[in-house]
Amino acid sequence: MKKLVVLGAGISGIGTAILARRYGYKVFISDKGPISNNYKKVLSNMMSTRNIDELQFEEGQHTEENILEADIVMKSPGIPDTIPLIEKIKEKGIPVISEIEFANQYTDAEIVGITGSNGKTTTTLLLSHILKNTDKNVGTAGNVGSSFALQVAIETRDLFVLELSSFQLDGIIDFAPHIAIITNISPDHLDRYDYKYENYIDSKFRITKNQTADDYLIYDADDEEIQKWLKNNTTKAKLLPFTLGDKIQEDGAYVKDGEIIIELNQKVFTMGIQNLALLGKHNVKNAMAASMAATLLKVRKDTIRQSLSDFEGVEHRLENVLTINGVHYINDSKATNINATYYALESMNAPTVWIVGGVDKGNDYDELLPYVNEKVKAIVCLGEDNEKIKAAFSNVIDLIIETQGAEEAVKVAYKIAEKGDNVLLSPACASFDLFDNYEDRGRQFKDAVRQL
Repeated sequence: MKKLVVLGAGISGIGTAILARRYGYKVFISDKGPISNNYKKVLSNMMSTRNIDELQFEEGQHTEENILEADIVMKSPGIPDTIPLIEKIKEKGIPVISEIEFANQYTDAEIVGITGSNGKTTTTLLLSHILKNTDKNVGTAGNVGSSFALQVAIETRDLFVLELSSFQLDGIIDFAPHIAIITNISPDHLDRYDYKYENYIDSKFRITKNQTADDYLIYDADDEEIQKWLKNNTTKAKLLPFTLGDKIQEDGAYVKDGEIIIELNQKVFTMGIQNLALLGKHNVKNAMAASMAATLLKVRKDTIRQSLSDFEGVEHRLENVLTINGVHYINDSKATNINATYYALESMNAPTVWIVGGVDKGNDYDELLPYVNEKVKAIVCLGEDNEKIKAAFSNVIDLIIETQGAEEAVKVAYKIAEKGDNVLLSPACASFDLFDNYEDRGRQFKDAVRQL
C-alpha cells in the first residue's frame, strides 16, 4: 500500500485525502497549524469507517519520521518549496506534487485550465457560468469552488474549469489541460520566486508544458511578457490570441467597431461590448478568453451571448457595494497587485477616494501615476507600513491619510468624498498585516460601508 502524505489540512488537503483513501492509499495528514473543527470531524468520520492505521493526522507540528516515509507528498500551495522540510523530502527523492496533479490522474473529464496574474477568477467563473447554461456536467475548482480532488472523488464530471495559481502549477508533473488560458502576466508573489520575475513567468507557462498539438493555448496578445515568452520558447499547443487591437491571425479574438469578434475554425462569433455585464477593458479580454474556450467546447452562440450579458461578477473584484449620499462604494479587495489596481483605476469614471495598502510585494507604483493623477482626489492608506505609498504619490496627491482598519478607512473616506465621487478599495497589496485574507478585508470594508 502506497503512503501519501498531505501537508496542509485545508480544502485541497482534505479533498486529496478523501480521494487518496478511495484509491487505496495509506494517508498521513500533517498541518503545522491547527486543523479546523469541521475538517477534524470529516477526518474522524473517515477514521471510524476505515482502518485507523490507514488514515492518521496531526496538527501543530510536522513529524518528520512519518513524513519522510511517504511514497508521494501532496503539498498545500501555501507552503513554500524552500522550507527545510520540503528540501529534505526532495533530497530523499520523494515526489512533491499539487492537488491538481494528484486528482488529475483519477478523472477522464475534459479540462480547461486558467491562470494569470489578474482576471483568472473572473474568466474561470464566467466560463463556468456559460457552461452551466448547457447540458454539460461541469465542475469548477482549483482556486475557486470546492476541492478538485474532492469533486473527482465523489462525482463524475464531463468537464472541469480550473483556476490555477502559479503555486499550484509549480506542483504539476504530467497535468495537461485540453484548453489552457493565460489571461495576463504582471509581477506578483516574487517573494516565492527569489524576486526573479522570469521565474514567476516560467511558472505560469507550466500550464502549457505538457500540452500536445491537439490542445489549445488562449493568451493575451497585448501582454509583452507573454509575447516575449512565446517568442523565446515553444509549446505544442495551437495558439489562439485575443487582443483589443486589430486581427492578428486567422483564428483568434479581436475588437472592431465596438464589437468582440471571434474567428475559430471558419466560424465567426460577434457581440457588442456594450452588452457585456462586466465593464472595463480588462473584462472585455476576460469575455474574449471565456468565449473562445466556450466556442472550442461547441457551446451555442446564443448561449454565450446571453451568459456574457447576465453574469453577475465576482465578489471582491470591482464589486458594487452601495451608493450613499451620491457616493459610490466599490470593493476591489481582490486587487492584491499593481496590475489589478491599474485596471480598477482605469475603469473609474468619477473623482475617486482610493483606499490602498497592506503587505507590499515589491510594488513599483510608478505605472499607476497617470491614473492616480487623473482620477484620484485623495488616498486613504490601509496598512501597517505606508511609507512607500506616501513616497510614491505625495507629489501628485495633496491629501494622504493613514488608517489602521477597514472601519476607520471607510469613515475617513466618507468624510472626504462628495456627491458623484467613488470610494474605491483597491489595495494593490496583500492583506495579512491587518486581515486574515483579501476576503476578510473585503467583507470588513463592506460591513463598514453598510454601517455608515
